[in-house]
Amino acid sequence: MASALLSKTTSDWCFNLLRPRYPSLPPPILSHPPTLLLTWRPFRSFFSTKRLSTFLAMDGSKAGPLKELPLGIDATTEEEYASQSRLLQEFTSISSIDKAWIFKSDSGIGSQAMFSISQPNLLANKGKKFILSSHISRGSNNSVNFQWAPFPIEMTGVSVIVPSPSGAKLLVVRNPENESPCQFEIWGRAQVEKEFHIPQSVHGSVYADGWFQGISWNSDETLIAYVAEEPSPSKPTFTGQGYKKGSSTEKDFGNWKGQGDWKEEWGETYAGKRQPALFVININSGEAQAVKGIEKSLSVGQVVWAPPVRGSHQYLVFVGWSEGTRKLGIKYCFNRPCALYAVRAPNFESEADGPELKDNSTEDVPVINLTQSISSAFYPRFSPDGKFLSFLSARSSVDSGAHSATDSLHRIDWPIDGLLSSSAKIVDVVPVVMCAEDGSFPGLYWSSFLSNPWLSDGCTMIITSIWGSCQVILSVNVLSGEVIRISPTDSNSSWSVLTLDGNNIVAVSSSPVDVPHINYGYLVDKESKSTAWSWQNVPSPTNECSEKVKSLLSSLQFSIMKIPLRDVSDSVTKGAAKPFEAIFVSSKTKRNDPFDPLIVILHGGPHAVSLSSFSKSLGFLSSIGFNLLLVNYRGSLGFGEEALQSLLGKVGSQDVNDVLVAIDHVIDLGLASPSKLAVLGGSHGGFLTTHLIGQAPDKFVAAVARNPVCNLTLMVGTTDIPDWVYVEAYGSEGKNSFTDAPSAEHLTLFQSKSPIAHVSKVKTPTLFLLGAQDLRVPVSTGLQYARALKEKGVPVKVIVFPNDTHAIERPQSDFESFLNIGVWFKKYLS
Repeated sequence: MASALLSKTTSDWCFNLLRPRYPSLPPPILSHPPTLLLTWRPFRSFFSTKRLSTFLAMDGSKAGPLKELPLGIDATTEEEYASQSRLLQEFTSISSIDKAWIFKSDSGIGSQAMFSISQPNLLANKGKKFILSSHISRGSNNSVNFQWAPFPIEMTGVSVIVPSPSGAKLLVVRNPENESPCQFEIWGRAQVEKEFHIPQSVHGSVYADGWFQGISWNSDETLIAYVAEEPSPSKPTFTGQGYKKGSSTEKDFGNWKGQGDWKEEWGETYAGKRQPALFVININSGEAQAVKGIEKSLSVGQVVWAPPVRGSHQYLVFVGWSEGTRKLGIKYCFNRPCALYAVRAPNFESEADGPELKDNSTEDVPVINLTQSISSAFYPRFSPDGKFLSFLSARSSVDSGAHSATDSLHRIDWPIDGLLSSSAKIVDVVPVVMCAEDGSFPGLYWSSFLSNPWLSDGCTMIITSIWGSCQVILSVNVLSGEVIRISPTDSNSSWSVLTLDGNNIVAVSSSPVDVPHINYGYLVDKESKSTAWSWQNVPSPTNECSEKVKSLLSSLQFSIMKIPLRDVSDSVTKGAAKPFEAIFVSSKTKRNDPFDPLIVILHGGPHAVSLSSFSKSLGFLSSIGFNLLLVNYRGSLGFGEEALQSLLGKVGSQDVNDVLVAIDHVIDLGLASPSKLAVLGGSHGGFLTTHLIGQAPDKFVAAVARNPVCNLTLMVGTTDIPDWVYVEAYGSEGKNSFTDAPSAEHLTLFQSKSPIAHVSKVKTPTLFLLGAQDLRVPVSTGLQYARALKEKGVPVKVIVFPNDTHAIERPQSDFESFLNIGVWFKKYLS
């Protein structure tokens, strides 16, 4: 130990140096042995590690210089960091399967598959993207064989790829850095056939985020519609003499650009992004132009081409969000009103010297609102025959104010003559399920649509949705409204459709103890139109992980528990009185003690859900000796609308009580010890974490809060979703009370429902992980709570990630977060 290296002479010299700064230094310190001097706080703060190393060298010690430890890590925990980081690295390196596409084989036998794979690159602090290809062939007895390419190919600098409908072409978009152009590449089978550079004067980066993103080829594969940032607005120019009249793009050292007017953005993750606008590019000429007629106040996304009608103009259908008086945060927020619009596409005419854009500037190009009678419409998909348009709606979310709720599915019959109307009848296909009966369909949630989700009958969609604590694959007949769960009903794993291979399905499944793996599904008896699907596990390179991770995961098990409510009020709706669920992950065998420590995991939202899918970070925590309890308290997605709506106006009480009931349930089952409990949550999960350590101050040994909602009174004036505070605190009527100028009455209620109202009772050592660029739950709310705990003498550790937003998902930040989580819980639970 370094403290043993100070001689009596050196320690006396250090004391004499410190005495003028600390005149009240007690005389007994002179009699303290040198080994204790290093433990004295004034000494440690005055002498840096470097200074101390110098003094040790002056002391004539044979030992080398004192090892400098990272900030916030003492010598006793450094080895724990080193050990856990090696295992966490093995979990982090597991690849994820993001998307897939199927192409017809040249031989006409089987098909070709292309998978998009991602993997964190810790050193570069960004994700790597790969393409992995495979040939799919069918054998006897419906067996299927995937012949994989020997290696994946990295797609460096690629923002998004979109194959053409026939599979003959591939669009590759590379978004610009700084002021450079946006790059479009059209790939053929063996080479890049065309490359276009779109300057910033036309548009900025193409949206590739999955929400505003919309890239669509037309039927003859000559035009591509897409969503990109509108051009940068002109800014005022100033010189040493003052304002310079007129705008100038020339760079002049005697000039500088002012800021101009501030413009609203769409909040979290969209900071610095300009308005999403609609464009079309002709891949023969490379000419790109903004689509005319769309109001500047309308943000667009999810564009698709309408079916072509001979002798009529081609139309584009897109989703539009109107900003109103201000733009509220839209990430994870489905309660923003939106509609489907149709607009005439630019008219390209063939000339002798190649296609050119016909000038439509003098033409009247109306934009038609197709869904005026419904408050939300998104994910438009045309049927293969072009006879109807299907779409999802989050009207339950918009109408109630909840940021996410139960979705519904609808369709519009599309006019065969191309004459569009804003009064088209909207047919309800799958309505909102209010109360889900045991084992039956609970409704649509966070559903995702493929670009081509149709089976060959032209009316059956294959979609992914949430069913309780599982993600499942559904078939939905858009004409009859019949919904069938086609992923295995006897599986508690989570499933997601990747792509369709004709009438067959390529999917991915995983569980808390199983890494993602590919599955191939087909109807058992097509002739009898049976609804039974058979699934075959596909051996794949993507299934690979280290032998150590395989061994650790194989020693784990999980189950989905039904948690019965206690003291149910007569005023509670039927759906809200039903048991909720929790996912319990544990070791198959007892490790050392009679009970392994239990970490209670709480999802954010609150209208989100913890799924029975694989999580690298939670797999890591399970593998270092912790059991996990992932609580889907009432208000979570996947359990019917009544259960979800029951939480509005009751945050900080109903959700807190549900978590406590779930914990008592596993203790009563003999699965956990009341003396070995910890809690971990982010966002609203952090709200619950900090509430729990205040409302149940003796229950938890340790806690971790990631970007926690700690003070609604402070948050309401700084968040990008102040309406969320009103709705969760007041209930649905809160959306009508929302204002950017809260009254004293409002602020008083927000304070009473906030974790900080209970901070005086907290005893639990707490780790805070905060993103400095978080617009959803600004860093000030977590820092205020952490400082309040420090005032009380509660052990607190705070890590702030300067470049991270709400999710704290940059590879290095995510890695450091969960490494500190693991070490923190080991420190207090071991």
